[in-house]
Amino acid sequence: MTRQSIAEDLESAADRIADISRADLQIVLRRAALMLRNVAGVPLDPATEDALNSIAAEMNIGRSDLIWIVLREWLETNAYLPVLSMDEDSETDGRA
Repeated sequence: MTRQSIAEDLESAADRIADISRADLQIVLRRAALMLRNVAGVPLDPATEDALNSIAAEMNIGRSDLIWIVLREWLETNAYLPVLSMDEDSETDGRA
C-alpha cells in the first residue's frame, strides 16, 4: 500500500460515504492510520531544509518528491539500484 493509493481510497470513500459499508470504511481508516503512524520525518539542518524547499519550488514539485528523486538518483549512481534504461530510439516527448 502506498501513500498515493491510501489517499485515493480515502477520497473515494469520501465521495461515496453514503454507499460505503462500515467495515470497508474501517479498513480504509485503519490503513491510513497505519501509514501515518509509520511515517518518520528525517530531521535536517536549516541550510539543507532551505535548499530543498528552494529547489522544490523552482522545479514546481513537492519537497518529498524532490527527496525521492535525489535519493533514487544517488542509489542508481552508486550501483545500489539498477539504472532504468530507455531505448534511445523511442520518442518520449521529454517525459520518462
